[in-house]
Amino acid sequence: MEANYELATGMGEAIKKSIEAEESPVGREVLAELVANSELALTESVPICQDTGLAVVYLELGQDVHVVDGDLYLAIDEGVRQGYQEGYLRKSVVSDPLLRQNTGDNTPAFIRVQIVPGDKLRIHLLPKGGGSENVSRLAMLKPAQGVAGVKDFVLSTVDKAGGNACPPYVVGVGIGGTFDECAFLAKRALMRPVGSPSPRPHLAELEQELLASINDLGIGPQGYGGRVTALAVHIEASPTHIACLPVAVNLSCHALRHKMREI
Repeated sequence: MEANYELATGMGEAIKKSIEAEESPVGREVLAELVANSELALTESVPICQDTGLAVVYLELGQDVHVVDGDLYLAIDEGVRQGYQEGYLRKSVVSDPLLRQNTGDNTPAFIRVQIVPGDKLRIHLLPKGGGSENVSRLAMLKPAQGVAGVKDFVLSTVDKAGGNACPPYVVGVGIGGTFDECAFLAKRALMRPVGSPSPRPHLAELEQELLASINDLGIGPQGYGGRVTALAVHIEASPTHIACLPVAVNLSCHALRHKMREI
């Protein structure tokens, strides 16, 4: 419930700061309305957006943790069920992608588990809206395409998205790994505090280059034109096969929501 009422860390500040950078009067007005909307959602405990998302759950499970008295996945689903029902949040999950019957409680959650050192369980929740998910893409580039190919693919993805997924965006980029791992890297990148640079200098530099190029596209806030199409680009990278260069782009709209709890 809290994740749907409050923007992710740094997102509100980034939207406020972007008003100064926006040259378009309409764009500045839109950004100011987004700020007012997010503040109202928080004070009134109502969703930032009517699309309250799929419950994407990323678990960092300490290797010394022993889960007892039940199934961890079922426990997460029960938490999602209670949160979406008690918070009057929109239920957006269908049980079959073709038959399209709503499950009625926004379960199942979409869960990814990583085993890490320690005796804690960190639960990351990312309510992911359908609009921004629909314009996300993945490509298996040739290694020879290199950095230039990655840049072209990211820019092409955002350009094709246009204003369809409610910019300003945060652009999550995954590079490397396998086909499936790359997509998860892009989604995990959205869980970082907004605007926090990659700890790898060459990736941090690439993030800034991409951000500048994306904002040169002229899409602007909500697609009305302007300088502020994206607030941040976050890149996560992984080792990969010598024959591969997977690249994934997972966009988030202005309503980027993320909460973390540690047990």
